[in-house]
Amino acid sequence: MIVSALLLLGIISGFILFRNLKVPHDNQPVEKQYKISVIIPARNEEKNLPYILESLRKQTYMPYEVIVVDDFSSDRTFEIAESYGIKVIRNTKMPDGWTGKTWALWNGYKNSTGDVLAFIDADVRLSPRALESLAKAREKVNGAISVVPYHRPEKFYEKLSLIPNILGIFAFTSPFEKYNPQKGMYGSCIVVSRDDYEKVSGHYSIKGELLDDLKLGEKFTSNGINVQNFIGYDLVFFRMYPYGIKSEIEGFGKGAVLSTSRLEITTTIFIALWLIGLLAVEIIIPFLAFYKNYLFSSFLVFYIVYTLQIIYINNWTGRYGIIVPLFHILSSLFFIYIMVYSLYQVFFLGYVTWKGRKIKI
Repeated sequence: MIVSALLLLGIISGFILFRNLKVPHDNQPVEKQYKISVIIPARNEEKNLPYILESLRKQTYMPYEVIVVDDFSSDRTFEIAESYGIKVIRNTKMPDGWTGKTWALWNGYKNSTGDVLAFIDADVRLSPRALESLAKAREKVNGAISVVPYHRPEKFYEKLSLIPNILGIFAFTSPFEKYNPQKGMYGSCIVVSRDDYEKVSGHYSIKGELLDDLKLGEKFTSNGINVQNFIGYDLVFFRMYPYGIKSEIEGFGKGAVLSTSRLEITTTIFIALWLIGLLAVEIIIPFLAFYKNYLFSSFLVFYIVYTLQIIYINNWTGRYGIIVPLFHILSSLFFIYIMVYSLYQVFFLGYVTWKGRKIKI
């Protein structure tokens, strides 16, 4: 009875955490004509750049300027970006105390002239109405917004990100984070006015931070600038790790442990309840089936309900096919591996590895 109550509480926790906060979009015009500077940091992104740059060409609300910051790429990133006739700058030597991405974004800002800044990662793709909708959403929030893009994995190893992706959605859109003084943002897509960005000294103020997006959100919040996170659904999407499972592990692992400390305690408790319940049904049910235990039927019901919940959440947040959502224990085991790997980096190595760089913690 107690176990069933805990499993039920875990499922309820998932529905409480997931708020389906899509970027609002309608047919109303943007109240003010903004000069939007799109800033794209790019390190070895020759395969991704054509997608984001092509999508920017098709916007209903055209950007004022597009700036690609080539962050010491060893491939054709610079040449591809330049072929689109946009502003391309080569990142200058990184001073001590900075991380690669914060330095690239800061240089992008310094070379921009727009009154609204859109920091967008190279692996993001935008639907034609995305920039217009983002401009209106930022206008309505009257502050800074970020978007967790809809995930479109293709290869099997990419789809193992199912559970980490859902947990990320919970963390960024939890209703309990609304008044969190450490409220973070999702770095793949951040839109903010130039005035608000300069008010907090932008990425200069967080230059050495590994979790730059989380710290930037905290800077905005502590300076009275409203922060709102959305999910991308049909407007903003990405394919996160097309270059192999190693990059996927490094990408998730670099902030898996450190980011949890920034959540409201209520968010952490509800996420823990959901995750513990999920792991319990995934791990216990095979043993109950093998030993033909009378509890098998009850646990099977909970497994089915968890699976239906995951499928429902994925309807709005990611395209994961059939196999991994049905056998989500594969993704749960992948998540556990990521957490162990992240703990190892944080507490034993003292640095994380990302895109060929070792970043001290």
